[in-house]
Amino acid sequence: MSWCGRLPEVVLLVDLLRAPERAARLSPAEWDVVIPQARQSHLLASLAARLWAAGVSGQVPAEVARHLGSAVVLQRKQCQGLAHELDHLRPALAEAGEPVLLLKGAAYITAGLPPAAGRLMSDIDILVHTSALPAVERVLAGHGWSAGKIDPYNERYYRQWMHEIPPLGHRQRRSTLDVHHTILPPTSTGQIDAAALWRQAVEASPGVMVLGPEDMVLHSAAHLFHEGEFGHGLRDLLDLDGLLRHFAGLEGPQFYARLLARAHSMGLERPLYYACLHAARVLETPLPAELIAALRPTGLAALKGPFMDFLFRRAFTPGHSSCRLPLTGFALFCLYVRSHYLRMPLRLLLPHLLRKACMDLRAGAGTGATDRKVAKEAG
Repeated sequence: MSWCGRLPEVVLLVDLLRAPERAARLSPAEWDVVIPQARQSHLLASLAARLWAAGVSGQVPAEVARHLGSAVVLQRKQCQGLAHELDHLRPALAEAGEPVLLLKGAAYITAGLPPAAGRLMSDIDILVHTSALPAVERVLAGHGWSAGKIDPYNERYYRQWMHEIPPLGHRQRRSTLDVHHTILPPTSTGQIDAAALWRQAVEASPGVMVLGPEDMVLHSAAHLFHEGEFGHGLRDLLDLDGLLRHFAGLEGPQFYARLLARAHSMGLERPLYYACLHAARVLETPLPAELIAALRPTGLAALKGPFMDFLFRRAFTPGHSSCRLPLTGFALFCLYVRSHYLRMPLRLLLPHLLRKACMDLRAGAGTGATDRKVAKEAG
């Protein structure tokens, strides 16, 4: 049975991501469903890359090819912009004694990993040592990076509870930089050893590093399954599918053994379990049954399984009206609250959500891009 149950329309985009050669059999009406689903999921350029790699891009209708081509142009422009920003970041961070360590989309693209094909990104994420944060902020400010005007409550939220500082925007180039000092909020359920992340980091290109294979998968899983916004949930799940297939293909079963051990040492067994379970269900990621069995929750935690399946099934459905499942809004709200519960104690969570709701109500339409990002990520 399909992962999406009674709604066959949902399968179209997922089926093409699984088996792009099926594109030759789609009708114009089906393409009218697939294209908006892919655009809404931030996967239009990724779909184009898969069709190209499968050798079927020439078999799509001309009007579809135009949409796909436009997405590819945008993605290539983002890759060029990333390369340009790295030319500025390397010497800037060197002044603070820090290397450039990229995370998420920027890391995949720079390292040439499978998720890079068609991968869109809205900002550049980097990791720096916690002890270097003051120097990094000072140096970046001298090079034109600024957080701009931020509500004092949001500023305090980032500084006290988050694993990153408020997003920085460049005054001239209008790019956005997320500076992390670890990969999850310090108050979260994980036991992240940031020093261990640095010890396993590898060089992806001259002067630019990325996380080691196991840590890259765990960060992707932790980010997705601790996240409260699932507008690009299917895209992030596709990232995990690509990473798992790639590293297991290079290293074989030993990779899974190391991944499991690393998840245990970092306290990230639960997000890795969800990552493996849903990648296998949605994208048919080939994973050993014993890996999922070793990660499967037991006891009281196992009782939440059906409810979590209900939530994530909706979270990984493209956010388009053609495939909206019943109670999707309720599911996304539950995941939003859950993400905050994972970040902070309940005694602080309820006042925080109330405060953020009031702030959202009075938010002005003239808020800048960086300010909107700050407000969104802070709640």
